[in-house]
Amino acid sequence: QVQLVESGGGLVQAGGSLRLSCVLSGRIFSLTNMNWYRQAPGKQREWVATITVGGGTSYADSVKGRFTISRDNAKNTTYLQMNSLKPEDTAVYYCNAVLYGSWGRGTQVTVSA
Repeated sequence: QVQLVESGGGLVQAGGSLRLSCVLSGRIFSLTNMNWYRQAPGKQREWVATITVGGGTSYADSVKGRFTISRDNAKNTTYLQMNSLKPEDTAVYYCNAVLYGSWGRGTQVTVSA
């Protein structure tokens, strides 16, 4: 059974940092591109970042230069390092394993002004 579990969310002041983690179980992690998405209250879910199986990365313009996506295939884990956080980054953050069409349940990130 495929499972994605996010962790690392929390409350942080503007300008602070958080690192999110997402662990995949039940499938071969190294075969799948991984995405991070986020959904703020009252808004649609939006794409944040992607890392490919080869390690290539891409980012939404709103987070470019502040967020870094990475992966550790040995740990079946993808990370999202978030620096210089802004109140508008407040959202539930979800990871997505593209090949398996799987989503985690999300982790809340709240950035106070």
